[in-house]
Amino acid sequence: MPSKKTAPGAAASGSAAPAVLQRPRVREGLPHPLGATWDGLGVNFALFSAHATKVELCLFDEKGETEIERVELPEFTDEVWHGYLPDARPGTVYAYRVHGPYEPEAGHRFNPNKLLLDPYAKQLVGELTWDPAVFGYEAGTDDLTFDERDSARFMPKCRVIDPAFTWGREKAPRVSWERTVFYETHVRGYTMLHPAVPENLRGTFSGMSNKAVIDYIKSLGVTSVELLPIHAYVDDDFLLQKGLRNYWGYNTIGFFAPQPRYMATPVVNEFKEMVAKFHDAGIEVILDVVYNHTAEGNEMGPTLSFKGIDNASYYRLLPDQNRYYINDTGTGNTLNLSHPRVLQMVTDSLRYWAQEMHVDGFRFDLATILGREPYGFDEGGGFLDSCRQDPVLSSVKLIAEPWDCGPGGYQVGGFPPGWAEWNDRYRDTVRAFWKGDEGQLPEMASRLTGSADKFNKRGRKPWASVNFITAHDGFTLRDLVSYNDKHNEANGEENRDGHSHNLSYNYGAEGPTDDPEIREVRLRQMRNFLATLFLSRGTPMLLAGDEFGRTQHGNNNAYAQDSEIGWIDWEMDEEGRVLAEFTRRMIALRQALPMLRRGRFLTGQYDETLGVKDVSWLTPAGDEMTDEHWGDGNARCLGVLLDGRAQPTGVRRPGTDSTLLLVVNSYHDVVNFTLPEAAGGREWICLVDTNQPDLEEAPAFDFGHDYAVTARSLLLFMLKPQSTRHRDDEVRSYRHVIAEFDQAWGGSLAVTE
Repeated sequence: MPSKKTAPGAAASGSAAPAVLQRPRVREGLPHPLGATWDGLGVNFALFSAHATKVELCLFDEKGETEIERVELPEFTDEVWHGYLPDARPGTVYAYRVHGPYEPEAGHRFNPNKLLLDPYAKQLVGELTWDPAVFGYEAGTDDLTFDERDSARFMPKCRVIDPAFTWGREKAPRVSWERTVFYETHVRGYTMLHPAVPENLRGTFSGMSNKAVIDYIKSLGVTSVELLPIHAYVDDDFLLQKGLRNYWGYNTIGFFAPQPRYMATPVVNEFKEMVAKFHDAGIEVILDVVYNHTAEGNEMGPTLSFKGIDNASYYRLLPDQNRYYINDTGTGNTLNLSHPRVLQMVTDSLRYWAQEMHVDGFRFDLATILGREPYGFDEGGGFLDSCRQDPVLSSVKLIAEPWDCGPGGYQVGGFPPGWAEWNDRYRDTVRAFWKGDEGQLPEMASRLTGSADKFNKRGRKPWASVNFITAHDGFTLRDLVSYNDKHNEANGEENRDGHSHNLSYNYGAEGPTDDPEIREVRLRQMRNFLATLFLSRGTPMLLAGDEFGRTQHGNNNAYAQDSEIGWIDWEMDEEGRVLAEFTRRMIALRQALPMLRRGRFLTGQYDETLGVKDVSWLTPAGDEMTDEHWGDGNARCLGVLLDGRAQPTGVRRPGTDSTLLLVVNSYHDVVNFTLPEAAGGREWICLVDTNQPDLEEAPAFDFGHDYAVTARSLLLFMLKPQSTRHRDDEVRSYRHVIAEFDQAWGGSLAVTE
């Protein structure tokens, strides 16, 4: 078969092509903005393609089933094809056919027989049907062949939208980083089983904006809902053949359009209404976005959009073999953000969601790719620089997943100022510590105090470390303490998929058990994980459902489980209700205690000006840790003394935050911990003991008291300051903490003055 072919302009054999409209029907229009833009009188269409020879706009009926007519875009300006239809309106359904050379070995894969989605489409109609016609080459052969079948009836289409929306008094919450608590969830999975959401709205943006749903999220005390991908994506054919489908959504095909599956109504304003309701509750909306690859796969993948519009521009190709794709994502292709038009598309998309849809930030999947130039990762690369200088993007929350499978892919701590990063070192260290592994104290000390070893540079703050124990990818919290091994049989890959190194432990039984001792230690370990998360410096992220101990039955890779495995079961038992209440208490404590979230790293060095150490590390005897203690691989109990007099800002004056003592014990037996003396205090008030989750009072203990720390448990004490004329500020701060905590939690510490 030939490796080079000029694509014919006619439709596929056996399919009559609609008549091409005459020039008077279309005007020249403008090369900007890209996409289909309604201006109140007509619609401007603009499509970037540097290597195309002709672009046809295809118009369809409102359902996207019948191609009505084609319009050749009349102008080509600055590598943009454009035209204006004065009688087009919102609701117009369209797509493109792009002509040019079919030369895979040169990186070109033009084929006008393949209907193509507009990269800037704001809404999609219909879903992809997998058929040999959606591939640019002939099925059963290699990708050098040329397929002449028309793909239109198997393709989703684009719809022109009217962006008008009345936001009313909606106002972005603008939660400071120091107070931010992320709550990661999935639009569909969060509401599919929710009893308060009407069945016809479950799994949609309307379901997510249900009052009962928002009220519950607000009651937890979290500040920012982080939604798994909601950009339009497609289901993988190999999953559909197994009766599964892409549940998580990391398979994007449209960076401006919401996933049609999540829409209960035919207009994108449904998403805006959801955002407005979250904002009205004071909750931010963060989007998990996938700009590192697309659903078109490698050279053997389908031709759906970018590949047929300008393959050589949109994707990173092997320099000496342009037929093949660089695969730093592990999904077959990698978007080429070194190309100015591709970079423009990504930043235009981000601005669209921030400005038009009012989202508050983005979590970037495999973000290392976005900072990788042809020579490697560069924190001063084009995309990262674009975000840093952009007046819109630099003002929203930017969170990186700082790794990929390409060269130099692991970049935790390597992103520039202004970015936060998922910290998997935190996840793994905290898991290993509570599992009881040896030699974890030095690393645990760093993770508890903001991971300064990774982030304390260039003026970055502790909030740059996004701390998490669990996320969508991996075990849930309950499964982390219930399974030694993954159980992914339902995924149809014979349990070969998913991570095997989970740092999990089942405490004597694999999966559910009626053994009361095992159940008790599992619950205490879940409380330990939750308390550690919310009492650590950095930005905590809670996986939805972990607050009440949901399970995926040992599946640690539920990417294809659009089922009860992946959905949240809202039938909480008593254990779940108690755990949820404990979670609320931990978040309320975090918000009430500034020392846990101050924007400065703790160093442990003595400050002669202030006369304090901001942090001291203590042995169970109440003494400061020495090199010998740190080197003891069998040590599993540590005290962390956070002095509230350490400056809360750069001003050289003593602070008035509450002084705290955090004690963590992963040993399998009781450890006696001597409560240390602390200048300016009277006694220690116990705020948290994970062995007593329903603690309703805050008992006081004298300095020197030997506290029996239960096996595998965590404690938090607050120093009760001396009430003297010189310490009025500290006493007022102490009382303010008690009041703020009581108000946030809705309970009472019952502290006796």
